[in-house]
Amino acid sequence: MLAGRILSGLALAFLLVDSVMKVARLAPAVEGTVSLGYPASAILGIGLLQLACVLLYAVPRTAVLGALLLTAYLGGAVATHVRIASPLVTHVLFPVYVAALLWGGLYLREPRLRALLPFRR
Repeated sequence: MLAGRILSGLALAFLLVDSVMKVARLAPAVEGTVSLGYPASAILGIGLLQLACVLLYAVPRTAVLGALLLTAYLGGAVATHVRIASPLVTHVLFPVYVAALLWGGLYLREPRLRALLPFRR
């Protein structure tokens, strides 16, 4: 249970900071998003969408829905990095690492998910 909260907290902290930076239109978020080929006008919408998904994940009752939506969001990040030919391990797979933290944390803290996907020896 504690390990699940820690993993989820790490992923939540990263995604929350990222979404707030986009909503606040801070220079690093704007520059990073524009360098990926997205218009500056899309940053607020992307940030609000990400923030909504993060909030869903943070609430235990809606955490599975939040994890599903964040997985889709992170899949878009993978596709973006593949499209611009970013380095594989450091850029393309980073959203996969975050998704693994999301689902790993949720799996460890949610008994209903463990019952649905039992890992047995």
